[in-house]
Amino acid sequence: MTSLHLPRKPPFRGSVVIGIATAIAVLAWAPPTEARVTRIVVDTKVSPAFGGAAFGAAGRYETLAGRVFGELDPNDPHNTIINDIELAPKTRGKVQYMATFFLVKPVDMSKSSHLMWQDVPNRGGRITLAAPSRRDGDVGLSSGWQGDNSGGTAQVPAPGNTNDYAVVPIARNPDGSSITGTVMGRIMNVGGIDSQPIIEHSNPIPYKPVTLDTAQATLESHDHETIDGIVTGVNRIASSDWRWASCSAANPFPGTPDATQICVKNGFLPNKLYQVVFTSKDPYVLAAGSAAFRDAASFFRYETQDDFGTPNPVAGQISWVITRGSSQSGTFVRQLIHYGFTQDEANRQVYDGAWPIVAARRIGLNFRFAKPDLVMKLYEAGSEGPLWWHKFPDHARGLPPEGILDRCEASNSCPKIVEHFGAAEVWGQKLTTGWVGTAANNDIPLPKNVRRYYFASSPHGGGDGGFNVNPGTIPNCSSNNYGPGTFSSNPLPQTQTVNAIRFHFRNWVMHGTLPPESVYPTLAKKTLVEPSKAAMGFPDIPAVLASANPDAPGLDAGGGPSKFVQAMMQYDWGPGLDYSENMGFHSFEPPIVKQVIKQVVPRVDADGNEIGGVPVVLLQAPLGTYLGWNVTATGFHRGQVCNYQGGWIPFAKTKAERLANHDPRLSLAERYVSHGGYVAAVTAAAANAVAAGYLLQADADDLITAATASNVLNP
Repeated sequence: MTSLHLPRKPPFRGSVVIGIATAIAVLAWAPPTEARVTRIVVDTKVSPAFGGAAFGAAGRYETLAGRVFGELDPNDPHNTIINDIELAPKTRGKVQYMATFFLVKPVDMSKSSHLMWQDVPNRGGRITLAAPSRRDGDVGLSSGWQGDNSGGTAQVPAPGNTNDYAVVPIARNPDGSSITGTVMGRIMNVGGIDSQPIIEHSNPIPYKPVTLDTAQATLESHDHETIDGIVTGVNRIASSDWRWASCSAANPFPGTPDATQICVKNGFLPNKLYQVVFTSKDPYVLAAGSAAFRDAASFFRYETQDDFGTPNPVAGQISWVITRGSSQSGTFVRQLIHYGFTQDEANRQVYDGAWPIVAARRIGLNFRFAKPDLVMKLYEAGSEGPLWWHKFPDHARGLPPEGILDRCEASNSCPKIVEHFGAAEVWGQKLTTGWVGTAANNDIPLPKNVRRYYFASSPHGGGDGGFNVNPGTIPNCSSNNYGPGTFSSNPLPQTQTVNAIRFHFRNWVMHGTLPPESVYPTLAKKTLVEPSKAAMGFPDIPAVLASANPDAPGLDAGGGPSKFVQAMMQYDWGPGLDYSENMGFHSFEPPIVKQVIKQVVPRVDADGNEIGGVPVVLLQAPLGTYLGWNVTATGFHRGQVCNYQGGWIPFAKTKAERLANHDPRLSLAERYVSHGGYVAAVTAAAANAVAAGYLLQADADDLITAATASNVLNP
């Protein structure tokens, strides 16, 4: 019997309630067939959806939430890239999976555009097709892929479930015994006697120790870590002084045994990082979820019905499929392409387009005991192997020349690709290595099927937009207990430009109309430079200079932000890992830092705003300095880069104010003179962006209206 498990479910996710046996029995009854989706089940249908609203010529929409059941041939070349698939339990020689889906479609599919967007859920969060796409008559498919969990064993989503996930097998040794391996978890910025769970970014770690005997694990605290991996103040905690347990003031040390929490005698010390290394068992075959994602798209695109006669609700109505994902989900899209999941087992091309959004790496999920929620902080995987599209040398790491497109080029199944990024990905997620390679001395040419758009000075995913001279809230640094930032949130938006990109991408895929040319900084144009104050041309902004922490300095000697770039490192996890494919297993944790890879960053103008990106109205008519980085204000990472959060430092309103603050940046009054002058600057910037194809006229009109109603130089 195949062993299947659910992904972990944090409190905000829906729970699930039925047992494994039912689903396995359903799969066992399936008639002989080649490996693919064998059965679909629609659990919930809402028709009409969205309150019965009609959307343009497409009319009313409906939603269908359900599950796909499928099987994989472990010997098929399309699947052999899946780590440990040969060790997964099999039924009739095939590896089983289940994945949830959420289909959003016109009630009358004859009114559809016949374009389906397959969205990648971010950490399970279901995605509903947005209203503009519904007005265009598009179809939306939110499709599960992530299969790691904290021990759930159910198969059917509970009523009201709003998450999409995969149920994947657990690898076993050939004799049926459990596979074990080394796992590391980290806890930061906690204090007090309460026990603590191990959180990876935002969810509990999916693996448990094989024993609660603390002598079989190691726990240590760190006083300090630099972004390039220098660790100081290491204190190993005696096995007698900590427990795998739940404890509190009412239930003091040693507490109640609990494999999901750590309790420390006399409590955790604040502003420290705690690192535990332990042995776990039963790793998930996580990349089976990637194949399930591929197969779901293939089924809805190509099949008429499943093996039991259940009809495909969009049969014969899907002409094009674009997959897209943002952040973690975007890294999944890049890995989906790299591993060749652009072609199904019947050798059919699955995707016409792919859109990895604000995603600078490939997701780390195809090695044993992988933790795909992690986001590239110290010791976190994801930058191994090629980060660029075309085959390109990797001399610095001693790896063979490869590219993300190698497999789809070999199978002639490469989609058209649009990628867009902001400055937060440069500073927090090692973006530019994918542009210039590990030697950082040559621009890597883009393939003809790829468009790249860079949002200069933009935060991760874009800010809230608007035209407001008053600083906003201080952001948290986007990770569990990482700490707050120093500067207010960067408001620089991406929404309007993304609307234009979406318009052009649809036309490229559906009609072959080329989108605007790629726009991003390059070495050749001298808009990519070394991350030093002098090379960047970064000004002496008083707020930045004041952010320096003498205990953990983030500024370089000239007062520039060079030390706010998350270091790109080459790790050594031992001989069990294929470093080109990032598959296999980690022989030990934490990894050894072999070397720090050189990176480059965009140049800036006299205000400290980056140059070389697509025209964005708020950046062309700026109200301050928009940063792709922020400074952690308190806690373990004080004075260092605030993970991948951006910041904003407003301009002074008047010349007298800026001179009093010793601010070299011109004030709002010096730049725009009056409120009308600012509205004129916004109007000109909007016209320029429309003419270049990076802004739709309707959005331009809305931006001008918002600027007119704003408080910029408006008494």
